[in-house]
Amino acid sequence: MLVESAAAALRQTFSPPMRAILWKSLGLTLGLLALVWLGLTRLIQLFQANHHISAQYPILDSLAYYLAGFGLVVVLVYLMPAVSILVAGFFLDDAAEIVERTDFPDDPPGRAMPFGTAMMYAVRFAGLTLLVNLAALVIFFVPVIGIAAFFGANAYLLAREYFEMAAARFRPLSEAAEMRRVFAVRTLGAGCMLAAMMVVPIVNLLTPLFGIALMVHLHKRLSRRALAARPRPN
Repeated sequence: MLVESAAAALRQTFSPPMRAILWKSLGLTLGLLALVWLGLTRLIQLFQANHHISAQYPILDSLAYYLAGFGLVVVLVYLMPAVSILVAGFFLDDAAEIVERTDFPDDPPGRAMPFGTAMMYAVRFAGLTLLVNLAALVIFFVPVIGIAAFFGANAYLLAREYFEMAAARFRPLSEAAEMRRVFAVRTLGAGCMLAAMMVVPIVNLLTPLFGIALMVHLHKRLSRRALAARPRPN
């Protein structure tokens, strides 16, 4: 089920109907990451200037420059899940509608969440993801534990956010959350896929659109399984 959902999501990510959303998603993701990069770079420059590092220790200043470059890359990797969730909030309904229409044409279409509600939901989870990843960043240099914390936390958070957003097109958020808990193993498996994408440069830019398509397919398949398992009336 999970493999079939992932294959269908990958096909949808690059399909002609999805290309316009793909370019918008990539543009917004890159734009947000660029703003973060510029902001962090400016903070580092202000810190160096205020502490007169360049004048007193030119060698340390050069070392700090290169270390800051590496550090910024690491920070951006840890911020990527939160950025991904924000971007998904913008394009969820447009992308989900295409997946539902092309891959599940005989099923009733989902209902779009009000844009304000969808963005508030995305911002809330993005904030939570940001806090969790900043905590994981603190232990980045602890062998094994740092990477495990990053992967485990994001697998759970991405599974929770993407699945519940996709399921909320067909059921109240409380029911979407309960469904995710019932099928926790499968939804967490999908979250592991998304968390793995986060650490691969370039590929991680596709996470918002791929994540939406993946969870739409997974929700549809799990809904059918739950319906088939429901006791039939005598």
